[in-house]
Amino acid sequence: MTEGNTKKTEGQGEALLVIDMLNDFLLEGAPLEVTGAREIIPFLKKHIEAARQGGVPVIYICDSHTSGDPEFEVWPEHAVSGSAGAGVVDELEPLPGDIIVRKTSYSGFYNTDLEEILRDHNVRQLTIAGVCTSICVLYTAVDAFMRGYDVEVPDDSVAGLSPEDHTFALRQIREVLVPRRDRE
Repeated sequence: MTEGNTKKTEGQGEALLVIDMLNDFLLEGAPLEVTGAREIIPFLKKHIEAARQGGVPVIYICDSHTSGDPEFEVWPEHAVSGSAGAGVVDELEPLPGDIIVRKTSYSGFYNTDLEEILRDHNVRQLTIAGVCTSICVLYTAVDAFMRGYDVEVPDDSVAGLSPEDHTFALRQIREVLVPRRDRE
């Protein structure tokens, strides 16, 4: 399910994907609270503001589950469609013109219209930010790479469930998904 401005624009070339910056991942005591996720909000706000000012599409990729979702056999119940926990945290609230894509699995591409939206906006480069680095961020980045998109994941704008998983995912992204010529 998609909400917001999905109209075609010419020559954008890039988009910002904001992944799962939802109450059920960020609020204290939330079912899947990601330690450190609140600390990335100021950096993510800067990326969002810069994207909006530059005419770059800001696309919120949001978990949206139904009661009894098979994912709840792996993870606690979270981001149930229509619940407060499935909402984007207040500090990063989408604005008119932003696009919201609801997902039911780890990748923002799986069973969504994200690829069509990106194609309609002539996007070839994605900046991916949000949570969790080793799950939804990584799987969306891998799917983007497999579809031919250039992928960037700013260190200051992602958070993981554990420091080890976070570091592993960033290393995978840098060493496997980023062309050698673009590595720092």
